[in-house]
Amino acid sequence: MRYTFLLYTDPADLADMTPDDWAAEKQVYGAYIGSLKEAGVFVDTDWLQPVDTATTLTLKGGSRQVQDGPFAETKEMLGGYFVISVPDLDAALAWAEKCPAAKTGKVEIRASAMG
Repeated sequence: MRYTFLLYTDPADLADMTPDDWAAEKQVYGAYIGSLKEAGVFVDTDWLQPVDTATTLTLKGGSRQVQDGPFAETKEMLGGYFVISVPDLDAALAWAEKCPAAKTGKVEIRASAMG
């Protein structure tokens, strides 16, 4: 079963990070990715550009509306994701607990509708 981890962070928590802090963060995530690969459950991951670079589109109401920025102002932003393939939600939860984002933000876990 495929599960996607959506990684949410409060942008205020990132505001004061130095280049050294970012380098350390990349090492932590690199180790996590290595663990996922070693276990044979890794499918995909990516970091997303900041939320203020987003463009939101809707056709609701029958007309095309495009908005710069996110759909709604929120305290937390979606910063990236992981896709893993594991037998069940319990296994997904175990990997989500190891995700570095769980220590500083939130990890939303969603099963794939396609299996």
